[in-house]
Amino acid sequence: MTQVETQANANANANANANAVPVITVYGISNCDTVKRARAWLTEQDLPHQFHDFKKQGLPEAALAQWVAALGWQAVLNRSGTTWRKLSDDERASVVDAPSAQALMRQHSSLVKRPVVHWFEAKDLPYTVGFKGSFDPPN
Repeated sequence: MTQVETQANANANANANANAVPVITVYGISNCDTVKRARAWLTEQDLPHQFHDFKKQGLPEAALAQWVAALGWQAVLNRSGTTWRKLSDDERASVVDAPSAQALMRQHSSLVKRPVVHWFEAKDLPYTVGFKGSFDPPN
C-alpha cells in the first residue's frame, strides 16, 4: 500500500469514527411522549444522538449517580407521574435525600424524569432533564 493510500484509509476511518459516535445520549422510555418529542426535535435540528431505553436496557446506576450529583435528586425524581402516585405513602415518605431517591429510582425506572440528556461536549453542566418543546443545550 502506498503512503497516499494509507493516508486515505486513515482519513476514511477517522471520518467514519467521527460520524459513528453521537455526541448526545438521550435516556428515557421509548413509549414516553415527551421522549418521542425530544428525540424528534434533536433529529429536526440535525443533532446526532443515541437513545438508551430504561425499560429495555436498564437504568445505568453510574449514570443515575452522575445525574443526581450534577442536577440534584429533586430535579431527577419524577414526582408528577403515575408511578409516583401508585407508590404507597410509606414509599413516598422514605425519599428524603439523594441515596433514598436513587434507591427508589433504581427499583422503579419510571420515576426518573424524562428525558435525561447527556450533552457530551458541554463543559459546565453536561446534563439536562425534561423537555418543553426545545432544548437550550448547555455550553
